[in-house]
Amino acid sequence: MSTATAKPLSMVQVLVCGAAIVTLSMGIRHGFGLWLQPVTAERGWNRETFAFALAVQNLAWGLAGPFAGALADRWGAFRVLVAGSLLYAAGLATMGLATSGAGFLGGAGVLIGMAQAGTTYAIVYGVIGRNVAPEKRSWAMGVAAAAGSFGQFLMVPIEGGLIGGIGWQNALFVLGVAALFIVPLAFGLREPRRAEATAQQQSIGAALREAIGDRSFKLLTAGYFVCGFQLAFIGVHMPSYLKDHGLTPGVATTALALIGLFNVFGTYVAGSLGGRLPKKYLLSAIYTLRSLAIVAFVLAPLTPWSVCVFASAMGFLWLSTVPLTNGIVAEIFGVRYLSMLGGFVFLSHQVGSFLGVWLGGRLYDATGSYDVVWWISIGLGLFAAAINLPIRERAILRPALA
Repeated sequence: MSTATAKPLSMVQVLVCGAAIVTLSMGIRHGFGLWLQPVTAERGWNRETFAFALAVQNLAWGLAGPFAGALADRWGAFRVLVAGSLLYAAGLATMGLATSGAGFLGGAGVLIGMAQAGTTYAIVYGVIGRNVAPEKRSWAMGVAAAAGSFGQFLMVPIEGGLIGGIGWQNALFVLGVAALFIVPLAFGLREPRRAEATAQQQSIGAALREAIGDRSFKLLTAGYFVCGFQLAFIGVHMPSYLKDHGLTPGVATTALALIGLFNVFGTYVAGSLGGRLPKKYLLSAIYTLRSLAIVAFVLAPLTPWSVCVFASAMGFLWLSTVPLTNGIVAEIFGVRYLSMLGGFVFLSHQVGSFLGVWLGGRLYDATGSYDVVWWISIGLGLFAAAINLPIRERAILRPALA
C-alpha cells in the first residue's frame, strides 16, 4: 500500500493563478446587469425574459457545482478549469448572437452557468485547501475572494465602456476572448498526482452522506441561500432600479464598481479574521449588517451620494461570506472533498440567486416596483444571521477505516 504524497504547489503560485482566474470569471459576470437595458430594448423583450436567463444561469451554476467539484477532487482542477473556460467563451458568444428568448437562455443561462461552476471559488478553493497550510488557509481564501472582488471593480467600468464604445454585442464577443485566458492560468493550478493510502481514503458517497447528516452543514447551507438571494438581486436589478428613479447609467456603473472595490477589503478582512475568530459569529454579523444597510438605503432619499454609500457598505459585506463559509466546511470535514462539498453548499447559494434575480423581474413586472423584493432581502438577512449562530466549528469525528 503506497503512502507517498506529492509535494504541494507553491502557495504563491496557487494564489497568483487562482486569484487571476477568479478575477476573470467573477469580473465578467458581475457586469451582466449593465446589459439588461440595451438587450431588452433592442430585442423587444420584457425585463423578466432577461432576468429569467440570469436566474437560470445562477441555478445552472449551482446544479453543476457539485459535479464540477467532484471531478476536480478526483481528477484535478486543471481539466475542469479548461472545460469551464471554453464553455464561458461559447456562452458569451451565444448570448450576443441570440435573437430569441430561448437562445439567450441557452447562452446566458445554461452555458455560462455551467462555465462558472468550473472556473470560480469551489474549484480554486479546493486547490488552496490541499496546498496551503491549515493556519494560513482562511487568509488564503480571503485573498482569492478579494481577487474576485477586484475583478468586479476592474471589469465593470471596462464592460460599461465597451458597451458604450462598440455596442453590447461586440462587448460580449470581446469578453468571450478574455474568458479563454483562463486556460493558460489553469496550468498554474495543475497539481501533481497524489499517491494516497486507498484503504484509509473516504469515498465520495461516504463524504456526501456524512455532510448531509451533519446539522452544522445544513445550517451553513441554509444561510448561504440568503447570501445568493441578496447579491444576485442587487447585482442584476440595481442598475434598472436606479434608472427608474431618474439616476443616470453612470451612477449604476459607479455603484457596481464601488461594490467591487470595497469587496476587496471586506473579503480580505473576513478571511484574516476567520483565522482568529469563530467564523459563525462573523457570518452572523455580516448578514445582520447587510439587512441594516438595505433598510437605510430603502428609507433614505435616493441620491447619487446615498447610492455610493450603500454600494460601499454592501461591497464590504458582499463576498466576505465566501472564505468564511468554505473555511467552516474545510474545518469540519477536511480538504479531501472540499470542492465537492463547497459545491453543494454553493448550490443553495445559487437557488437563492435564482429566486433573487427571477423574483426581482417578476415582481417588478407585476407591481411596477422593486420595493417588495428589497424587504424580502431584509427579512432573509436577519434569518441567516440567526441560523449561523448554532454552527459547531470543529472537525467531525470519524471511526477509523479498516
